[in-house]
Amino acid sequence: MSAYDFTAQRLFVRDDLAPGAELTLTAEASNYLLNVLRMREGAAIHVFNGRDGEFRATLFDVSRRAARLRVAQRLRVQPERADLDYCFAPLKQARLDYMAQKATEMGAGRLIPVITHRTQVRRINSARLESNVIEAAEQCGVLAVPEVAAAIELPDFLARLPAERLLVFCDERAALANPMDALADRVVEEGVSVLIGPEGGFDDAERAALGRLPNVVRLSLGPRVLRADTAAVAALAIIQAAIGDWRSPAPSDV
Repeated sequence: MSAYDFTAQRLFVRDDLAPGAELTLTAEASNYLLNVLRMREGAAIHVFNGRDGEFRATLFDVSRRAARLRVAQRLRVQPERADLDYCFAPLKQARLDYMAQKATEMGAGRLIPVITHRTQVRRINSARLESNVIEAAEQCGVLAVPEVAAAIELPDFLARLPAERLLVFCDERAALANPMDALADRVVEEGVSVLIGPEGGFDDAERAALGRLPNVVRLSLGPRVLRADTAAVAALAIIQAAIGDWRSPAPSDV
């Protein structure tokens, strides 16, 4: 990843990508390239779709309000999404936007809104959540764009969780201990789910239900009470450092 050109403009598209393909941009994408970035005929941009890798493309057939892209060589191969679910009690919109962006940057493969007893926001704008995920991926060189799942009630979430999957739930009532030590001996074979509760935390019944799971780690995030959006960054950093992809080299460019 160190050789990647972070100065390049990137655009997420939904079309299939291959050398020689010609893409008709949406009105929104055309406006962004032509009026926000002020690109002109022949300008280069990197494009990706979360499936085929990243490609260099150039603008052509440019008019005042529309443009097309001609796809050239592939720059990076497509990595698989990390089998890392970021599961969270929804927040108010501005903080939810931030959380979605940071979870994407931190390498989550799936975002799952989980409704708990103390969750204050129960209606999720999935389109806006996905928009924030895509924007973060465009800005940070992410190719494996996280999936945004539908909201689910906590009891249903726990019932559907595979017994072999590691669940890390962050609890302000957990004993203060080194979180890296808590994860050091864990062998991850069926992926990881990280669960962050709402402001006010889990209630006693939820905490008991979580504790009965066969493959669970109850994790403290330190001596200070963190806001849920801050806890997202802290928890994912711990996971990636202890048992995630921070320990292995990034995939090489094409």
